[in-house]
Amino acid sequence: MTDNFPARACTYLDNHLSHYVENLKNLIRIPSISFPGFDSEPVKKCAEAVMNLLKKSGLQDMQLLEAESGYPTVFGQWMNAGNKPTILLYAHYDVQPPGKEASWKSPPFEPEERNGRLYGRGSADDKGGVVMHAAAVRSFLESVGTLPVNVKVVIEGEEEIGSRNLDSLLKRNPDLFQADVICIADSENFDSTVPSLTASLRGIVTVTVEVRSLRSSLHSGTWGGPIPDPALALAKMIAGLVDADGKPALPGMMNRVRPLSSYEREELEKLPFEESVFRKQAGLVESARMTRKKTAYENMWHLPSIAINALEASSRKQAANIINDAAWARIGIRIVPDMDPEETLQQLKQYLVNQAPWGVQVTIEPETPAGWWKMNIEDPLFQVGLNALEQGYGRKPVIIGAGGSIPFVKTITTALGNAPALLFGVGDPYSAQHSENESILISDWQKGCRSLMYLLDGLSRLDG
Repeated sequence: MTDNFPARACTYLDNHLSHYVENLKNLIRIPSISFPGFDSEPVKKCAEAVMNLLKKSGLQDMQLLEAESGYPTVFGQWMNAGNKPTILLYAHYDVQPPGKEASWKSPPFEPEERNGRLYGRGSADDKGGVVMHAAAVRSFLESVGTLPVNVKVVIEGEEEIGSRNLDSLLKRNPDLFQADVICIADSENFDSTVPSLTASLRGIVTVTVEVRSLRSSLHSGTWGGPIPDPALALAKMIAGLVDADGKPALPGMMNRVRPLSSYEREELEKLPFEESVFRKQAGLVESARMTRKKTAYENMWHLPSIAINALEASSRKQAANIINDAAWARIGIRIVPDMDPEETLQQLKQYLVNQAPWGVQVTIEPETPAGWWKMNIEDPLFQVGLNALEQGYGRKPVIIGAGGSIPFVKTITTALGNAPALLFGVGDPYSAQHSENESILISDWQKGCRSLMYLLDGLSRLDG
């Protein structure tokens, strides 16, 4: 490819931006909620709409890959670049439920542009990524007539419910998905207008724990004193999971944490940190004190953390003067390299059992853990990704991590022989993914499309 080819493709994209934005709006209008209890027909309709969009973009061999149960995965490819590398582009078309619809400033499935942002459920997570892939392919083919590398596109329909069929799908179709590199459009930028390449994801270990001391609840006046309170017992058990500054205190948990390299720490320290901005983005109440704020990003991306996701003994509505028969909690630990999910799970279970006071009965139910993922930022391929973002946005990108878990990244990279992956998305800290008023900054989405086209061109030039 010559230097002017990606520039020509970007010009085509810019001239047809409104058309691509309309494509995104059309997908947002389909309430493709994959969660149990929601209508399945819109999800299937969205799969068909995605397949038609990719076909119109110029992809070939279009398929709806059905799962044994659940929703289909859309697949298409363009394999006419000979011995050039093959890139697999991933996104997903299923979305989260709308949440509190009264909190939306415009209906969640009626896309609306306001102040340069496009609002609607799925705009950032992840229909914006779906259309980004389609727009990049079409812009290249329409302007240049060819792609610089071989391209495969996989658009999943069950990411929001754990990608439960993705692993079996990959194992049943190993040749179909085989690629040299993966580009995943399911992350976000460090800030609006700041291009970002995600180099790591934390994994997660989760358990539910029930503490019981009674067959049924008792009057707290009549029985209070000699009867062990399971809610107090649970509170004592979980309070010791962190120290006074919120740092994980689970015995042995920090032993396997991989220290940052000097280059990683250098890149991390380049990121600006303003507490007022950080607090606003997080929605912290004024009186709340940040823990470990001097190393906020390191703690969010590269160190483990513990959260109590849910806590229940009674409820606000049913609160009474009683000793509850049982108390329940869901506990999540975010894990990092080189922590072992199963080892961390056993450490947590053993700790909870050991800390249980007064002989209360403890029942622990683990959920399936998700492993961490990390990309070598000194890999030449990573530099290609950084260069593509710089060309697409017109400014130097930053390297970030993600504190959350995206289990399918580990699934898909492992299935493809530990293939390298590049993660960049279309959202920002104001996108409200999984919350009300989800949105993207349209100009950033446009630059993301441009960056993807420069990535395709850059891969075609990478030796080896």
